[in-house]
Amino acid sequence: MHPFLIALHLASAVVLLLWAVRMVRTGVERAYGAHLKLALRTPRAGLVGVAASGMGLAIVLQSSTAVGILAAGFAATGILSGHMGLAALVGADLGSALVVKVLSFDLSELVPVLLLVGAVLFLKFEGRAQRQAGRIVLGIGFILMSLRMIAEATEPLRASQALPQVVVYLQSDPLTAFVLAAGLAWLMHSSVAMVLVLMSFASHGLLPVSAAVPMVLGANLGGAVIAVWLTRGMVAPARRIPVGNLVIRALGAIFALVGLLLADPPLDWLGATDAARIVNFHLLFNLVMVLMAAPFLQKVLGLAHLLVPDLAENDTEAGRAAVPASALDRTTLEKPALALASATRELLRMGETVEIMVRPVMDLIDSGEAQQIRRLRDSDAQVNRLHTDIKLFLAEVQRGQLRDDQIRRANDLTEFAINLEHIGDLVAKTLLTLAEKKSRQGVRFSPEGWAELCMLHDRVANNMQLALNVLVSGDVGGARTLAREKEELRRLERDTYNRHMARLRLGDDRSIQSSNLHLETARALKEINSLLVTIAYPILAQSGELLRSRLALAPD
Repeated sequence: MHPFLIALHLASAVVLLLWAVRMVRTGVERAYGAHLKLALRTPRAGLVGVAASGMGLAIVLQSSTAVGILAAGFAATGILSGHMGLAALVGADLGSALVVKVLSFDLSELVPVLLLVGAVLFLKFEGRAQRQAGRIVLGIGFILMSLRMIAEATEPLRASQALPQVVVYLQSDPLTAFVLAAGLAWLMHSSVAMVLVLMSFASHGLLPVSAAVPMVLGANLGGAVIAVWLTRGMVAPARRIPVGNLVIRALGAIFALVGLLLADPPLDWLGATDAARIVNFHLLFNLVMVLMAAPFLQKVLGLAHLLVPDLAENDTEAGRAAVPASALDRTTLEKPALALASATRELLRMGETVEIMVRPVMDLIDSGEAQQIRRLRDSDAQVNRLHTDIKLFLAEVQRGQLRDDQIRRANDLTEFAINLEHIGDLVAKTLLTLAEKKSRQGVRFSPEGWAELCMLHDRVANNMQLALNVLVSGDVGGARTLAREKEELRRLERDTYNRHMARLRLGDDRSIQSSNLHLETARALKEINSLLVTIAYPILAQSGELLRSRLALAPD
């Protein structure tokens, strides 16, 4: 086979592997996101419990990076302390190594079953839980399929004359192999995928374990860099968690590499084949990292504090004051199509600002962090300003000569701007006020009630993103899904009300103390969702998919 075709087939197999891993993670986040966040937010047994939670989350998400970003977000709002977040991320690395171990078994016979079951669940069921379960099952099937594709793509390499020379070079220069794997893991944005590729190569005799072990260490280092890169825009306390984990893994990988070079220990005891030895070495390395790092987390966090110092207050205020230029272009007022496009762009920016306000609400209700609440409230002033600018701009556009469809579009954009401004008010004046009240009174929700509210919020946050996508695309299918979510949120809000009242009847002390807070939070979240859904109605009405009334027809 031509080298270009080999490279093409191998690249497509690796891309499928990366996409499949992301597909599983997306399905798990959408179906169980609230429960996963709650597991990390409410540790039961100190550092050990947090590390175990991080390990469990990495297993279900198939990504320690996702856990790192989650822990960093909690640290940013004060819910998770730095050393607790670092413990979660160290545990998550072990969890991702366990994922590699499970996927290393020969499960290729399950591929047809997984694809069939996943496709049926995703395509034939309307329920969100069933569709996301289908996404997860399909993703696992695609992972196994991609590993088979990698094996098939590398089959011609066994007869290659150049490959032995490359392997000999990597064996003779472990440092190059180490750096190469670290770079590839960062480019893939997945250490799981990188180690699976190495395992696949080794299982077909293309990569001996002596060359692969330094690459496994490099993949672990490259995987730690990913979370540092993805959190680079967060506040300093959040960034210290992935930086601390990078310090741990860099030191561990370097010491392990030096030890292998100096001692050259036999690795036969790690498994019967080179592929098994690679996977088991990866698992052993991460287990040792957990055991060795546990006593020194506070010291590592202190070093991370030196590497990521707190910003000066005036720098923070200056960064916060920087506001992007407006997308409202008054030179387009004589060209309605362009003017409406610029208004849509500015409305999207307003929606993204509101989304930034909505997403951390539950974290702030939990922590009551006064500085973060104050900072989030400041965003409401920007939302109000954007609302006023968009409304006045669209009013000015409508003074010109517009077609009927352009008039409808301008009115729809104005209405959604008003609704987004109302959402900002609900966050700033209702939900954040409830957060302050809860902190001031020292009230705690029952575990069941808190899980229900987190699930509601997670649903609303996902619908926020869907609404902004529908705003830009005008997609009828997306609009239909968004409209269906209104009924689903109404059902969830009613369910949490019924469960809450049942807990009150049983005399649950925490439910009694938090009753008003619980019901007001649920009501506010439902109202936010109803306002988001309004972006779907004009699209559905235009396509003839919206009923004029929910009332039954009166008899003649």
